[in-house]
Amino acid sequence: MADEVVHREQWGSRIGLILAMAGNAVGLGNFLRFPVQATENGGGTFMIPYFIAFLLVGIPLMWIEWGVGRHGGERGHGSTPGMLEALWHHPVAKYLGVLGLFMPIIVLIYYCYIESWTLAWTFFSLTGATQGLDEAGMRAFFGSYVNLQNGTVHGFWTPFIFFFITIAVNFWVVSHGLTRGIERLAKIGMPLLFIFAAILVVRVLTLGDQTVMVNGVATTSSPLAGLDFMYSPDWSKLTDPSVWLAATGQIFFTLSVGMGSLAAYASYLRKTDDIALSGIATAATNETAEVVLGGSLAIPAVVAFFGVSGAVAIASGGSFDLGFIAMPLVFNQLPGGAIIQSAAGFMWFGLLFFAGITSSVAMSTPVLSFVEENWGWTRKQTAWTLGAIAVAIGILHIVYNTRGFLDEWDYWAGTFGLVVLALVETVLFVWVFGPEKMWAELHHGAQIRIPRFYKFILTYVTPTFLIIMMLWWFKEDALPTLLMADETPERSVVRWASRGVMLVILVLQLLLIRAAWKRRRLAGKEVA
Repeated sequence: MADEVVHREQWGSRIGLILAMAGNAVGLGNFLRFPVQATENGGGTFMIPYFIAFLLVGIPLMWIEWGVGRHGGERGHGSTPGMLEALWHHPVAKYLGVLGLFMPIIVLIYYCYIESWTLAWTFFSLTGATQGLDEAGMRAFFGSYVNLQNGTVHGFWTPFIFFFITIAVNFWVVSHGLTRGIERLAKIGMPLLFIFAAILVVRVLTLGDQTVMVNGVATTSSPLAGLDFMYSPDWSKLTDPSVWLAATGQIFFTLSVGMGSLAAYASYLRKTDDIALSGIATAATNETAEVVLGGSLAIPAVVAFFGVSGAVAIASGGSFDLGFIAMPLVFNQLPGGAIIQSAAGFMWFGLLFFAGITSSVAMSTPVLSFVEENWGWTRKQTAWTLGAIAVAIGILHIVYNTRGFLDEWDYWAGTFGLVVLALVETVLFVWVFGPEKMWAELHHGAQIRIPRFYKFILTYVTPTFLIIMMLWWFKEDALPTLLMADETPERSVVRWASRGVMLVILVLQLLLIRAAWKRRRLAGKEVA
């Protein structure tokens, strides 16, 4: 079947493809995670390894995932088990591909839960529920929502309602297929996201000087101080390994590489579709959203009202403190009254919701494609079945959120696992498939020639970078996280249970891959 062309659904337009790919990459990490990572790791100091990692790892991995996906899609595979076996004709290849099913489904479930927060806060902003709250009140408001045991502000069913609505919207979109569902969402959601972000950036950067209390002393700060912090590196801190680790990790998270969803989207390309220029366009769109909009919005806004030291303290307090506590406090101090403040909150959380949903629908695609292609289910059957599973398991995240259940999934699938799959894809596409065939694959239908030095980077630099990073992460983060040496007994039980649920999902997916290949053999279909 190596040379057989399999006809599958394809993208309706070039702009739809670019917006959908960019929507996959542009997510909550651009506007929530990036400002926190940049602030925690020295602002401008963080940006240097960030851009180096983008050039040496981010862009190459973007091309690799597009290449792996299109190559597999030509052979009828919309998920990594078939894609990897198309590159390496070995029985183990399909089982390595389980990572491209495991990571997106794991991340999808907890990501939709966090995405539902943004939908809830969009509603709260419209109704004025967060207006007039001070920092203690805002923390209590947020804490009551994410902790079911804390009913001081929100009713017990409130987080469930917004989660169920979020899941329903996600799977309603994907149930309509590639062009009528995902592509249409991207054409609406991505422009709205950029419009909301641009309006807020202009408003934030024109705020002027603000009075800030630092250690009990009144001083002034401004949005420009935030930009200066973001782009003025402390060169002495560049030798800190943690800054490089954080910057490279952010590149993985923000570009959605190592997830399997980019490759799944690329599987719907034609052989003659460009991936060289389109890959750069996708990466550039993501970086515009993250650095130009995300970095010029949250960091300057928080620095203007809290100062640099206050912004660092907020970022260090928790992954969501900046987005769900500091930013609403900033909006409450905007001049113009309640309507302006409500509109700013609506646009901030609205853009977060659009960023989230364009990513989460992409995460569902690998599993949907795998089931459709191997069991012949319709898109609607597959979508709503997966949606029901996401609801059932997602309830565990709502119930046990404050006890580490979500943290486990985020680390193993949403952080460490991304590097593992990225390394597997790189080794198979570059070294096993072969550097010459890889280079030729990237240039089929290409509208530009990738600079020749990138062949060296793809062949040697990117794989080496990934190997070093994976070993480094394993020693510094993965092993301590696995051992949970300083964890309380109550949280340890929940975290081990969380790992158990992930393990069950992984084993079931491996069994499904085995069953799918058995069906193929019985049907006389050889893979790749």
